This record gives sequence, C-alpha cells and structure tokens, in this order.
Amino acid sequence: MNKFISIKTSMPGPKSKKIDEKRSKYVPSILGSLSPCYIDSGKGALIKDVDGNTFIDFTGGWGCLIVGHAHPRIVNAVKDQAEKYLHTDFTAVPYEPFVQLASRLSIFAPGKSEKKVAFFNCGAEAVENAVKIARGYTKRKAVVVFEGAFHGRTLLTMTMTHQAIPYKCNFGPFAPGIYRVPYPTDYHPSIKIEDFESKLLSYIDPKEIAAFVIEPIQGEGGFRVPSDGFLEELKRISEKYNILFVADEIQSGMGRTGKMFAIENWGIEPDIICAGKSIAAGLPLSAVIAKKEIIDSLPNNSIGGTYVGNPVACRAGIEVLNIIQDEKLLERAKYLGEKIRKRFLKMRDKHEIIGDVRGIGAMMAMEFVKNRETRAPASEETSRIVKECLSHGLLVAGAGINHNVIRMLLPLVITDEQLDEGLDVLENAVAKVNGGRS
Repeated sequence: MNKFISIKTSMPGPKSKKIDEKRSKYVPSILGSLSPCYIDSGKGALIKDVDGNTFIDFTGGWGCLIVGHAHPRIVNAVKDQAEKYLHTDFTAVPYEPFVQLASRLSIFAPGKSEKKVAFFNCGAEAVENAVKIARGYTKRKAVVVFEGAFHGRTLLTMTMTHQAIPYKCNFGPFAPGIYRVPYPTDYHPSIKIEDFESKLLSYIDPKEIAAFVIEPIQGEGGFRVPSDGFLEELKRISEKYNILFVADEIQSGMGRTGKMFAIENWGIEPDIICAGKSIAAGLPLSAVIAKKEIIDSLPNNSIGGTYVGNPVACRAGIEVLNIIQDEKLLERAKYLGEKIRKRFLKMRDKHEIIGDVRGIGAMMAMEFVKNRETRAPASEETSRIVKECLSHGLLVAGAGINHNVIRMLLPLVITDEQLDEGLDVLENAVAKVNGGRS
C-alpha cells in the first residue's frame, strides 16, 4: 500500500488531456516531455498533477532541485526579492545579491587559489563562457572534450556534446577547434590511462590546446565515473603543457555527490568550474568560477549578458547554499547514496538485465544490458522500465549515449520513506521488464 503515491485517474487525466490539446496546437512537437501529466504543485520530492494524482519525483527537474520543490525558504527569498526589484542588469545598476552569491561560491570552490565568479543563465552559457575565458587567457584555440560528454545545445556546446541524435541532427556545420578523446571507466575501459598522453599527442599539438573540458562524473552520458587515476593523469598533463583544466559541474555539482563539487572527490583544483542546475533551485542561473588571474586577464565587458545573475535567481542561490549547510545536505547525499547503492546491488543480484551499478553519493545509476557478457545496451527495455515507473507514480530519468541508463536526480530532501517507496516501484518495474524478455 503506497503512502505517498496516489493515482486517481488514467494517465493523463482529463484536465491534463485538455491542456495537452492546446499544447498540440501551439507548442512545437520537438519539445517532448517525460510525463504526460501536467503539474499543479510540488513539495519536496512529491509532485501533484492537475488531476490530483501524486507522484514521487526522482528527476528533480533534470537535476535542478536538490533542495526539492517549493522549499519554503526559497519561496520566501524569491518573494522578498521580487517585492524590491526584479531586474536592473548588473552592468547598469549593480546589486548586492550578485556580489554575495559570488563571494559564497568562491569560498566553496576547491583549492587554495583566489577565485572570482561570473554568472550566466544556463549550463550551456557557463560552458561556452568558460571556453571563451580559457581561449582569451591562453591565446590558444583548441578545446579537448571527451566521449560521452554533454555540455549543452548552443553551436559550440552542441559541438562539444558527444551524442549526435537528437542533439546534433541536421544542425551542422559545427564549431571548429573541438577534439574528442576517450573517457575511460571501469565498466567501459576505452583506453589505458598510461596510454592517454600519447593518444592525445597523436590528435593535436598540446601547445594549441586552451583547455580540457570534462565532467568529473558524466551526467547525460550515464553517470559514468572515470577509472581510478584518470582525472589525476589529466591534471598532470594539463600542468605539463599549460592547458587549463575546466570542470563541467553543471549536473554533478552543488552537493549531489556529498561534496559541493564532484571534483573534490579526487582532490583536484580545477582552473575553472562551471556550475548550474541546482544552483538556484530551478531558477535560470549558472556560474563560472575561475582562478582570479585567469578571469581578470580578459578585457572589461568581454563577457556578460542582459539577464545574467538576475537578482531573484541570486537570492535563490544564496538560500540554496544556506539550506545545504543548515540541513546538512552534503551528509544527506552520502547517506542517500549508500541506501540507493545497496538497493541497486541487491537488484543486480536478482535481475540479469542490470549490468552495472555506479556513482558517488546520491549521484547513482544503473546500466541495463541485454547480455552481461557482451554488455549490449538494453535500450528498449530501459524505456519500458521508465514508462512502467511512470504508470505507477514514479518519475525517473533515463540517460546514456545508448539510452540504457537510469540515473538518480532526486531531491536530497527526500524522506527515507519516500525513497523506499520510490525504489519499490523501480524494482517492480525492473522485475517486470526483466521477466518479460524473450
């Protein structure tokens, strides 16, 4: 008997269907949705749709809601700021929330180097501006990215992103100067770490490389954790050839792994960090956190934008950091991650379709395979698991180049009871799909 999930209608229900009729007329079909049901309200890890159905949300707005839906402290901060002023553009009339959030993030950033922070609207903007800063500082043009990466959907970040369909389909020509190299993991060991430097040198003269841009744990790529020693080797190479180390922490940062930034799990200080998603509880905000000497080397007004660092989003961002500290969400991420890992490993013991369990902290995932020996991706089966979960009141996120991964993007404020109920739904879906395979 479910305590939190409550499905009262068919899905979608009549009210959602009515909204969807208008959507089909006015909203382009290229903007698809995981859920056919339209949200009415959210609280913590729960969503209620317009027909009164209640779901447990393991997607967190694609990773934007570590503090959950409608956290009262975020709501109050947004209300307070909206009553004062909504916008000036910081380069026209500056405001304190921008400065305050920048100072807090610079202190949270790993390493002893002095940092400064610039704000943008989304993850892709942060990555794009990190590349601009790296090129401006080094006076080099080439950027090295990695297999399985996702960095955004603008022309440059789309080029940097690995997956062709749907992100690059018919959208070329692409941006020049981008080179893609292997990203080794224990489950998919694409290259020996000791061979990586020579492989890199076969692609490009390192004196032409401005930056390595890497997700310490890949997000859309399937929560892939690099093999032991790989990030350390990459840092060594970056220092050897004066290449900037840029950590794309859009999805892995803001406490999801039990550290404020995932790169801290390897004791590495990047030259530049890109942050976003959960940084402002779902409001449009992202950040580039860079070493002072790097970002201050650029000309005045060479980066920016009309809406970047919006005061309402900055107030939300400040409160997100307060909540992480006050509610001990870094510790909570580790605790939740251990619970999820144990449950996933037990599921793997019972269900042959689960090939790999991986992740750090609450950033956990399962990879589904047709055969554990060949590790052929079970893409269709994964899609069926996601749909089965949805029909029973659980929202889960898929991932991976082959669409055969389910990843946990749940709010860190989820209760133990809500987590257990959601995992029960997930396991039942996995069991059903696994048992139905020919």
